[in-house]
Order: sequence, then C-alpha cells, then structure tokens
Amino acid sequence: MPSFDLLPGAGESPVILHVPHSAREIPAEVRAGIVLDDLALERELDHIVDAHTAELAEEAAGLAGTTPWRFVNRLSRLVVDPERFPDEREEMLGVGMGAVYTRTTGREPLRPANTDPEPLLDRYFRPYARAMTEVVAERLAAVGRAVVVDVHSYPSAPLPYELHGEGPRPRVCLGTDPFHTPPELVAAAREAFGEVGLDSPFSGTYVPLEFYGRDPRVSALMVEIRRDTYMTEPGGPAGPGLNRLAQALAALVDAVR
Repeated sequence: MPSFDLLPGAGESPVILHVPHSAREIPAEVRAGIVLDDLALERELDHIVDAHTAELAEEAAGLAGTTPWRFVNRLSRLVVDPERFPDEREEMLGVGMGAVYTRTTGREPLRPANTDPEPLLDRYFRPYARAMTEVVAERLAAVGRAVVVDVHSYPSAPLPYELHGEGPRPRVCLGTDPFHTPPELVAAAREAFGEVGLDSPFSGTYVPLEFYGRDPRVSALMVEIRRDTYMTEPGGPAGPGLNRLAQALAALVDAVR
C-alpha cells in the first residue's frame, strides 16, 4: 500500500497542497528500529508532528473556488522525512535529522547512530519522491505550470533540534526559495494570511529534485503556521483558529489558480 494519498483537484488547477508531516502512523517493522519506549515515542510525536495540517488542507480545498490537488503523507516523518535532501546537501544531518532521523527533537537518540538509511529510503522515500514528481509533471503537462504550497506548522517555543530557532516566530512564516518563489506568490500569501514573516524560524520550499533549480514553471511556497494559533500544544486538539486558517489558505489557492 502507498504511504501517501493523492487527492485530485480541478483539472485546470495548478495548485498542489503538499502535507508531508501531519501523520503519526509508524509501521511495526519501522517501530522496531526506534529505541524510544512507547511513552517517549508518543511524546516525541506530539512535538514533531504538524498536527491537524491534513485537516487544514482538506477544509481549504473544500472552501476554494477551484479545488486544488492534495498530496498527503500518511506516515510519520519519523519513518522518513520526504522533504529532506537524501544526501550530504541536507544541513539537518548535523543534528541527526536527515531523510532518516537518528535523533529526536531534544537531540536524544531515536535510532542507533549506525543505522543504515538505505532500506527506509528505498521503501518509503524514493517512491514518495517519484509520485510527487509525477504529480508536478502532470500539472505542467495539463496547465503549463505547477504551484506547490507546503502546509506545515511549528511550535510557539523553539525546540533543541532547530538550527535557526533564535529568530522571529510569527503567526505565519513563509518559507521561500530564490528560484521557485516569485514575488507575486509571496504577495498573495501576505494578502491571504495578513500577519506573516519570511524564512524565520524555517526557510526554503519543497520542489521535487527533477525540477529543483531548473524549471521556473514550478513555483513553491512553504506555509508554516505557529501552533498556538490553532491548537493546544503539544499534540492537543484543534481550536477555532483552524477554520480561520483554512479560509486564508483557500484564499491563497484562489489567488494563484
């Protein structure tokens, strides 16, 4: 069974809402390689999961005038993180959080340091990357462009794993890329969300590597929402802020459709 869902949108929509970090599910064979006990693992998931972002994307898709496509990871990022570079380009390797994590958000052991990432990369990371590449390619063939909007959340207080946690933590952080994020996409997000910051505490965007830095028809923006604006931290229920954010995300989708 695939570890992700592709939820089709309108044929004329270039927008792909990408939700990579919303799930808590860990297959039993992957769980066996994690050294945390069950209680510590649940606590780690509370901190690392972008809780309720799949629901946020689903509600926004329903509100949008033109339904966007949705690509949703159904497994925890503790299985693999599909947004990391799978090689030495990934700066998060320095804290044990490359494509396959060996450390927790508190920089404690998650897996043995000598864990071979290849089996997990082969089983989960590469099929996910291929599928996302195909979705983007199909949008390019259908409408001549693709707009990847990454839907994330982040804690109100920095966690030890963050490499750039000392900067501002706005209600909504927009992650940008100098090649793939045009000014008009940032302007549309500012209009939709109101109060936003740029590239702090998280920066960058997700673009499949086949197109990354090569194809300007692929635009991308990361939307990082501070968790205290819509849920009880860490890992608690969503509140009324979720609906307001869904309306804003829908407005962004319609602005770039």
